[in-house]
Amino acid sequence: MLEAIRRAMAFLRQKQILHRLGVVISIAVIGIACYVLYHMLRGIDTNEVLEAIKSTEPRQIALAALFVTAGYFTLTFYDLFAVRAIGHAHVPYRINALAAFTSYSIGHNVGASVFTGGAVRYRIYSAWGLNAIDVAKICFLAGLTFWLGNAAVLGLGIAYHPEAAANIDQLPPWLNRTLAFAIIVALVAYVVWVWTQKRVVGRGPWTVTLPGGPLTLLQIAIGIVDLGFCALAMYVLVPDEPNLGFVVVAVIFVSATLLGFASHSPGGLGVFDAAMLVGLWQMDREDLLGGMLLFRLLYYIAPFVISVILLTFREVIVGARLKRLPQADSGPRAEPQHEAVFVRKRGDSGA
Repeated sequence: MLEAIRRAMAFLRQKQILHRLGVVISIAVIGIACYVLYHMLRGIDTNEVLEAIKSTEPRQIALAALFVTAGYFTLTFYDLFAVRAIGHAHVPYRINALAAFTSYSIGHNVGASVFTGGAVRYRIYSAWGLNAIDVAKICFLAGLTFWLGNAAVLGLGIAYHPEAAANIDQLPPWLNRTLAFAIIVALVAYVVWVWTQKRVVGRGPWTVTLPGGPLTLLQIAIGIVDLGFCALAMYVLVPDEPNLGFVVVAVIFVSATLLGFASHSPGGLGVFDAAMLVGLWQMDREDLLGGMLLFRLLYYIAPFVISVILLTFREVIVGARLKRLPQADSGPRAEPQHEAVFVRKRGDSGA
């Protein structure tokens, strides 16, 4: 059975069917979202949206910003976990944090985060002796943490409150709950699968050893905490009335986030917004839209600006170190920084 699945996957990859199918799905998701968003936003009073933003209490914005900060802090452990898992313990946490924060914030805004985030990670990690294959493994393990966390949040959330997902997928609650239990069972089966013995995926230099049972539980916990903080930030900013409860908002938020991720549009623009408006249809549209715009400012725009500034400063610092290397080699001055050592050994131009 497994051999048949491998052959089928190899055939699909050879014919590029999976790639083409992914493009078709992305276009379809974006098209449907644009259609829904157009009908949802008809009749929206822009002045009321601006008034909703202005009337948001500063403490709500500050609390949402705190939750967003906590979410991005949790994201740094995606890279810390992945880098340690592939055996590069010499890379310090501050580098993991820089790579995770900048890659995710830029990937979220530019779109196609697998490629954009991977490019940012390579630029940072290559200075510490990691090659393209190592970075690809880091992206894979970080993505695995993301998806395991999403599966756990969606499975538990929909099982507890299936009506929340019904607002988006239009399926009956009993079917949503059945699907949620299926997700939970699959998640438990995966944990048992990696717990029983060492599991390896890939071939040759692309081989990745999957984290064992205890580490997989840690992955799931990291993903849950990350998504929980992000959902809390959104929950603080959406209208207070009607009070649907945190679980409902969290399920709809995670579902909307995954739809936006599947569309590959920058920041899930259009897709995320349409899903949120459809899922939280009970709320006043202008107030909800105002809260979503504030969330975009805090979660997407502000981290993106900070990331660009951080990467710019990093390039300036690395460039300055490279210029000082010949002078440093000619005398018994202080040892160059760790990054500069790797850059000099590899002949890299500041990666």
